[in-house]
Amino acid sequence: MTMCDQDLLKRQNALAGVNVAWLHQALDVIEGLDDEGYAVAGAQFRHVIEFYECFLDGLAVFHIDYDGRRRDLVLEQQRRVAASRIRTLINRLAEEPELDRDGSVFVRMEDAQAMGVPAAFLLSSVGRELQALSSHTIHHFALIALMLRTAGYPVAESFGVAPSTLRHREQMRIHAVAA
Repeated sequence: MTMCDQDLLKRQNALAGVNVAWLHQALDVIEGLDDEGYAVAGAQFRHVIEFYECFLDGLAVFHIDYDGRRRDLVLEQQRRVAASRIRTLINRLAEEPELDRDGSVFVRMEDAQAMGVPAAFLLSSVGRELQALSSHTIHHFALIALMLRTAGYPVAESFGVAPSTLRHREQMRIHAVAA
């Protein structure tokens, strides 16, 4: 394995690791909720879970279709089902051989059919899709945090906050203490 291949693998594994960390955060939140609390944000959790499932299922055929989500209402309503599916995703991300390289994949354009483009797949890469999943996930976690806090459920201050924002806040805190 060349040095370039090793660097690529490190980046790829880091991206997979970031996504695994997000899924662990989701598990922590879900396991801290009762069924009523989960119902407040269940649709958002379902959406995130199904995006990861579309990604991983699509890797097998090198065609990812995020619009092809199942939209499983059971997943939206039952936190134990959601927790189980998240654990499965964590295991799949840890074991998926296609994550060991940054191979090319085709990704269906969002809502392509409604735009009159019946089979529009764009060229992407596994790494790019892992980065997109990370950004997508943190965006939905912010919505989940807002929904849960509004409904009176406690959520960690860092949940749903982008890592760059957390680093910025920490730097501001350090500068304030030093001043």
